[in-house]
Amino acid sequence: MAKGYLIAHAVVTDAEKWAEYVAKSKIALDKFEGRPIVRGGKCEIIEGNGTQRNVVLEFPSYEHALGYATSPEYAEAKALRAGAGTLDITVVEGV
Repeated sequence: MAKGYLIAHAVVTDAEKWAEYVAKSKIALDKFEGRPIVRGGKCEIIEGNGTQRNVVLEFPSYEHALGYATSPEYAEAKALRAGAGTLDITVVEGV
C-alpha cells in the first residue's frame, strides 16, 4: 500500500499562536500514525513563489493522511491557528 503525505506551505505571522496550533495538532497526528519528515528548516526557493516554512507529514496510507486533515481533532487545532498566519495544505498519495 502506498503511503500518504500531507504537504503544507505556511506563512507564520504570530509564532506564539502558531505553536499552540502545532502542539494541539499532535493529538490528530498520533491518532492517524503520522510523522513529520520535513518541518520548517532551511530552504531555498528555486522556482515560483514558494514559502519559507514547509511541512511534509508522512502517514501509513492516503486514507490516514486524509483522515488526519479532516478529523475533529485537527479541526480543534486549526481553530487555534486563526489569525496566526496562512497555510496551504495538500494531501497526496505516495508512489
